[in-house]
Amino acid sequence: VRHIYQNHGLSGLWHGTSAGILKTVPKYITAIVVKDYMESYLPKADPSSPTYDQDRLWRSATKSAVAGVAGAALTNPLDVIRNEMFKNNKPLIETVRLLHRDLGYSFLSRGLGKNMVAVAIPVGCTIFFTDALIQ
Repeated sequence: VRHIYQNHGLSGLWHGTSAGILKTVPKYITAIVVKDYMESYLPKADPSSPTYDQDRLWRSATKSAVAGVAGAALTNPLDVIRNEMFKNNKPLIETVRLLHRDLGYSFLSRGLGKNMVAVAIPVGCTIFFTDALIQ
């Protein structure tokens, strides 16, 4: 922290915040929208079924997994931008221009596989456990 402050001033402590917000908020909004869609799309568990509790958990796991993957995949470019901002110490717009100049539109999918592990699993788990505790 001291190094950042000494080299970049007080504003350096907030570097990347805009990209962090731009990646986190859409990620969860996307995941919740997909979860809500899956809620209406998937058949409801039959309360008279002897496996009702397991059926509800499987339904919740399905919609949580789909929501987590969608949230991670659709917001992956924002993760790329944020990570690049930390590497090149440039503002948001300039970072996007540099990424596009150097990689074209392929920067949109850079690191997608790792992002699926780092993002889809935690987002999906958050939705699943919330859903399981509310039921």
